[in-house]
Amino acid sequence: MSRAAVVALAVATLATLAGLGACGGTSAPPAEPDAAIGADVTVTAFDGEHVYFGTENRRTVDAPVSFPAPGQRYERVTLHLAVRCPTGGCDWWDRLGRLSLVYPGATPEEDRELELARFITPYRVAGDFTVDVTGLQRVLEGDATVRVFIDTWVGPGHANGAGWLVDASFEFVGGTPTREPFAVVPLWAPAGIVYGDPARPTAREVTVDIPDGVTGAELRALITGHGQGNADNCAEFCSRDHAFDVGGTAVTRTVWRDDCATTATPGQQGTWQYPRAGWCPGAMVEPWVAEVPAPAAGALTVGYDVAAFENTCRPDATTCAGCTLGSGCDYDGGNHTEPNYQQSAVLILYR
Repeated sequence: MSRAAVVALAVATLATLAGLGACGGTSAPPAEPDAAIGADVTVTAFDGEHVYFGTENRRTVDAPVSFPAPGQRYERVTLHLAVRCPTGGCDWWDRLGRLSLVYPGATPEEDRELELARFITPYRVAGDFTVDVTGLQRVLEGDATVRVFIDTWVGPGHANGAGWLVDASFEFVGGTPTREPFAVVPLWAPAGIVYGDPARPTAREVTVDIPDGVTGAELRALITGHGQGNADNCAEFCSRDHAFDVGGTAVTRTVWRDDCATTATPGQQGTWQYPRAGWCPGAMVEPWVAEVPAPAAGALTVGYDVAAFENTCRPDATTCAGCTLGSGCDYDGGNHTEPNYQQSAVLILYR
């Protein structure tokens, strides 16, 4: 399908699910109160899709998907995701990956994403994951575009593996959910936030529109820290508090994970057992889900920030100090990489 055709198909969706980025957006339209119970069905988005980098850049791959008709109720929706080894072997390294819905803009640069799930590939071996996406069922409706991205830099013929084969499917189980999700409000699309540079503040704020009829709400965020060799070995190996302000309600959490030895894919190479900032090699990133007060209809302002920190091991530091792995202050793409948090968030509204 041409991009023009895809854009035309997306116009109605973009009218209600707009601004998937720094400016936020509105929610999908509410389901009808008498919505039917959906039939059990599994929808496949990717089946052995080869994701790689080489003579062709296939780090990002989009696929058209037909989800169930809008407005149906599902007791449970589960994403099943697997990464497998292509001919030539799996990528040797742990790579950031995500699965998103894509709302096309007029050009590829204007495409906007709603992140459904985030994962980290294992070192050199296959992995199999699941994640509960029941609360997101209102955006898993009708014709859509699903995107897989893996931050890999290898491909066919590379000495360090040929990339990854990706399987992804959504299992819908019909029934009345424990709580009735009727809208998803995008706050921030997946993006990197540099940490520790005074010239680049971490604070974010967005204002979104809330529809009528909300009786409950959840914040659903995905946050992982990356970059090493910096002061405090941030942001991959430092524990920090992150905070949201949802219409005046503070929600705070320490983004850190120390259960990798028992939850990540076993039998890997590398340092997969080490604690990290919200992730483990060879595991899904657990969404940060927090109950927040039901917002009133109209404009709602949501803020985000992370604990204050200055990285004194950066190229423009007044005095170079604190470089954890003994490098200089220049970033080298290996032992010393810029500290950053990858963040996305939505509000799930209930009635």
